[in-house]
Amino acid sequence: MAIAQSRPSASSASPEQAEISVSEWLLHVHEGSRRRAYIGTFVVSVGDYMSSARIWHVCDGAQQLERVDTLTGVPRSTLRRDDEVTTFWPVTRVAVAERRGGMGAFPNWLESVSSDIEQFYKVRRLGNERVAGYDAEVVLMRSLDKHRFGYRVWTEKKSGLIVKLQTLDTAGSVLEQSAFSELTLNASVSARELVQLMGNTEGYDVRKPSLVKTTDVAEGWAMSKVVPGFKSIRCFRRMLLAGAGVDASQEQVFQWVFSDGLATVSLFVGVFDPNRHSQSGAYAMGATHTLTRRIGKWWVTAVGEVPQTTLNSFVSGLERRK
Repeated sequence: MAIAQSRPSASSASPEQAEISVSEWLLHVHEGSRRRAYIGTFVVSVGDYMSSARIWHVCDGAQQLERVDTLTGVPRSTLRRDDEVTTFWPVTRVAVAERRGGMGAFPNWLESVSSDIEQFYKVRRLGNERVAGYDAEVVLMRSLDKHRFGYRVWTEKKSGLIVKLQTLDTAGSVLEQSAFSELTLNASVSARELVQLMGNTEGYDVRKPSLVKTTDVAEGWAMSKVVPGFKSIRCFRRMLLAGAGVDASQEQVFQWVFSDGLATVSLFVGVFDPNRHSQSGAYAMGATHTLTRRIGKWWVTAVGEVPQTTLNSFVSGLERRK
């Protein structure tokens, strides 16, 4: 059963539904996610598909610590300390320890703070609702062009923590939504215990995919045209694990990440291998879109919570320079 879609009722709407500063609102939300200790059950709904996870989060000084246990599908436990992430797969007894550049607190928003974002989104207050037992303010983050999605966001009034989120397509329809079904704010979460759990890999086959910072110039790639609002924010040379089983294979790729401050697109470029790479295509799962395409001897995969046409623009603008 999917989460029921809802909109703020007229009786709960604020007297003034004025537009507010996008960058200031994002900073407020970002700090609400970072600074609070909480425990909750988080549910994601995409059409008839629904998944859930248990989240423990705490901020120990400037350090962010988090544990996420999946409650549906294949058992998996992910522990994070800032950009250090270890994912445990108990069935296969595999643990993947890696660094994920730009990894942020839930939700993974606010790649950078720039006044440019005001050119591409507008934020307007819609009213108030209760979510998971907490009073929440509801805002509409509207996209001003066809290159990115919009959002309807519920934030807990006192903390600014996002408690419910809907991703909207360019027509305003809900692509996917997520929400806390149960939440305890200011919970007693032990940072020390999370660190100990993260380091307890006894009995696991520990794999550490390499992650090396690089540049598009060093890797011989460039963009002949850019998607308005999106900027290059980081590049890595990394090993991708194809699965978490004992026989999981690795593939070395160049990852180029772009962001408009909110939406993020990753381009993965590797050598084309007919044994691994199938026919080019476009795929979607809720708000996440994927595009694969062969460019000469290279295989390119573009992934992001953006419209498929935006991924097309990124891939078509990618050029080999050496």
